[in-house]
Amino acid sequence: MSTSTHDADNHEHGDAGAPAGDKPEGGGELYGVLAEFDSPGALVKGARKVKDAGYADFDCYSPFPVHGIDDAMGIKRTILPVVVFGAGITGTGLGLLMQWWMNSYDWPWNVGGKPTWSIPANIPIAYETTILLSVLTTFFGMWIFNKLPQVWHPFFRLDRFTKASDDGFLLGIEAKDKRFDLDRTTELLKKAGATAVEPCYHDPDPAKKQMPKWIYAFIAATTVMAMIPLALILKARASKSTQPHWHVIADMDFQPKFKSDNAFAAFPDGRANRGEIAGTVSTCSPGSPRPCDHDRHVKSDTAMYQGIEGGEWITGLPRSVEPTAQRLARGKERYDIFCAPCHGFDGKGAGIVPARVQKLGGAWAARDLTDVGAGVVTMPNGQLFNTISNGFATMMGYSSQIPVDDRWSIVLYVRALQRSQNATLDDVPADQRGALR
Repeated sequence: MSTSTHDADNHEHGDAGAPAGDKPEGGGELYGVLAEFDSPGALVKGARKVKDAGYADFDCYSPFPVHGIDDAMGIKRTILPVVVFGAGITGTGLGLLMQWWMNSYDWPWNVGGKPTWSIPANIPIAYETTILLSVLTTFFGMWIFNKLPQVWHPFFRLDRFTKASDDGFLLGIEAKDKRFDLDRTTELLKKAGATAVEPCYHDPDPAKKQMPKWIYAFIAATTVMAMIPLALILKARASKSTQPHWHVIADMDFQPKFKSDNAFAAFPDGRANRGEIAGTVSTCSPGSPRPCDHDRHVKSDTAMYQGIEGGEWITGLPRSVEPTAQRLARGKERYDIFCAPCHGFDGKGAGIVPARVQKLGGAWAARDLTDVGAGVVTMPNGQLFNTISNGFATMMGYSSQIPVDDRWSIVLYVRALQRSQNATLDDVPADQRGALR
């Protein structure tokens, strides 16, 4: 059924006109009159005559859209596009604000030296929030501006109104219109070309004028059900548990496999990790773009690849590593990317990750690399290299992410960082000590 609603905002309405005639048996207060026309063209002509007569509270009903009916009824263009445009602009602003707040203000994270705030990088999310708010506004705005849903209407009581979804072209005028008079309005509709005109009365039963209770129950039930996922999300964020979260769709996150640190009762030692197989040597894949530093057996330079020489941690640098300014700069760059998030740019363990943990109420802290008492300052270079490669305690190993040469560059930069934080007067050249204050 196609429905066009006349915009009555441009008309001043007085009191509803006094309907003439007696109420039919079983009928309530007069709602209006319903007229039938024999074609879409006749409906357009009838609507134009009703509008020219000064009526404002009327509507047209047809089984399909009728071209020209809006102009005939005097309907102006809907304000919905303007509202949708405003919602889209709001979505753009909220998307950009959300990303600025998360990435640049609340939790700035230096990833490879990239800026925490960049318009090009934030365009995709802002685009999505623009579409989201525009679509929701379009959907709900259409329902609101058309005053839908109307689960019950007085015209539904008339058998003639069922034609509106099949082969009928109808026009209804409400009794509340200031120009409404049952006799004069009926006569106007007949002169306008209506083939039939009949009055419509409200149902005398007040209960039937209201939305059925089962619809209220359905709306309430679906609303409660829709809130369940949100409640579960809020509960998960606000609570702690030793059990893993429910994973409805496992995908590749939970495959039936055994990881190296898991238990496995099928083996005598109860471990899934079988260790190195006797008599085998791991090899590098042909054409590997980086040195296979994970292979300790193939590399004969244990000082370079393990930080060990003669069964002891080396205290200096491997023979192939020269402490140049370029290497020191490279070490600073790699340190800022991989180490600074936890240990901080000054090495004192106050990086962004510990700060975030403390902000959330945790008590975790990274190790201070410059404190003599923490042990890193006195740690041999080979042991420091091994820690970067394989990790220590809660720190993960970076052998798969940082090449061997870059790991030694980081060791060199950490030593320079420690020297700068623990410098004494003896470290200053004698000819420059007089400039100190």
